[in-house]
Amino acid sequence: MRVLVAVDGSAAALDAVRMAARLVDPAADRVALYFSPLELRTRVPDGSQSIIGGAAAAVFADARDLLPADVAARAELVQNDATAAVGILATAAEWEADMVVVGARGHGSLQRLLGSVSRAVVHGASLPVLVARSAPPTDRGLKVLLCHHAASAAAIAKAVGHIHWPAGTAGRVIGVAESLLAGPLPTWLEKRVRDPDTAAVAKAWQQEHDTEVAELAGRLATFAAGLPAAFRESAAVVAQGNPGEKIIEQAKEDGTDLVVIGRTPSDALSRWLLGSTSEAVLTHATASVLIVPVEKK
Repeated sequence: MRVLVAVDGSAAALDAVRMAARLVDPAADRVALYFSPLELRTRVPDGSQSIIGGAAAAVFADARDLLPADVAARAELVQNDATAAVGILATAAEWEADMVVVGARGHGSLQRLLGSVSRAVVHGASLPVLVARSAPPTDRGLKVLLCHHAASAAAIAKAVGHIHWPAGTAGRVIGVAESLLAGPLPTWLEKRVRDPDTAAVAKAWQQEHDTEVAELAGRLATFAAGLPAAFRESAAVVAQGNPGEKIIEQAKEDGTDLVVIGRTPSDALSRWLLGSTSEAVLTHATASVLIVPVEKK
């Protein structure tokens, strides 16, 4: 696997490097570190290229020190004068990266690889993008929540299969039944079950709900069976309701370090009316998030 990590000297970017370091195979994977000195170049006097060069060298050195020794020895250093998001996407394409890793919030005076930049990379990339929110734990494996959706299942399984999961990783699959009938019987209907017609509606509602949940559980079991071993040990979570809310709640309850979710293509009207589950998770989850794009058919 080839992983491109965007660095800028900020604490958030270093956390992104730490996350990448936990997910690469030291014996086989390759890492490239990308830095854009554009903002720094506009702040220093003409002729002070030595300052820019020294800053870039320091950024690369700090990042490389966080990688496994074998990976660090092979790491490639890339910099150009493009804006951060444009440079990251262009480098990912030229270097033929399999995954891009960025920090969630930059705090340094150099290019900030978060906020608008990380979001631009997520929406502009045609490959998985990991947005790291904090440094991963070093005293245990990762806690990973894998989100299932029929449209993105194949893409997620492929992406997850390429990653070198650290020993002790505890993976869990979640699926959310999100139809109108997915959920407990509405209170207004419960109160009127004595009416024969209403009782029939209530019974049909409950049967539809039970069938949908059972079918989802079956799909999750089949999906998990084709994943790496770390995702086959824990029982899948079958949730009911709004997908974004349920995924965020489960991630918080489990103390999840990384949420993996697909980003399926949708038209502008659908995004405006219904929002995007991946966008909601990326915005509100406290865990790091790996966004896997799904090609539009």
